[in-house]
Amino acid sequence: MKILTTQIGGLFQRIATNNEESIEETARLLAQATIGEGRVIFAGFDEMEAVTVTALCSIEPFSGGIRYMEDMEVEKADRVWLLTRSSTDPRALGLARLLADRFIPFAALSADKTNEANELANLAYTYIPTALIKGLLPGDNGERIVQPHTMAALFVYEAVKLAYDEMLSDEN
Repeated sequence: MKILTTQIGGLFQRIATNNEESIEETARLLAQATIGEGRVIFAGFDEMEAVTVTALCSIEPFSGGIRYMEDMEVEKADRVWLLTRSSTDPRALGLARLLADRFIPFAALSADKTNEANELANLAYTYIPTALIKGLLPGDNGERIVQPHTMAALFVYEAVKLAYDEMLSDEN
């Protein structure tokens, strides 16, 4: 338990340290929709849907937030936050390509680091990598286990929401 606690604390610290600017930029991008005529659309894939549920159903919901649906029309004033474990997820990349083709700025989060091969990062206006590429703990057979992608994404969500709420309160 102590090792797990230490590793998760370290993961959160690395995310915060390495992505402070991207977190702020993501909050600013999403705030553009709320301050304007748009909506903040959460597109969470697989376990990252937990961020969408938190944004919409928590005790402190994300102001202006809605869930992405495949058949919905995304407008120019909308901003999308695309959350996926892998930057190569075909559904996430399909949505990213559609948004980029329509010149709709969007934010993205995935485990994969930013590089030339990361198409999702290259298409996104802002990109936050959790850098959770392998498990945090060694398993009995030498493999790496415990990949808390959802916890990492929820940590980033809370950091973005703090900055976003502050921006909205400054606007009022």
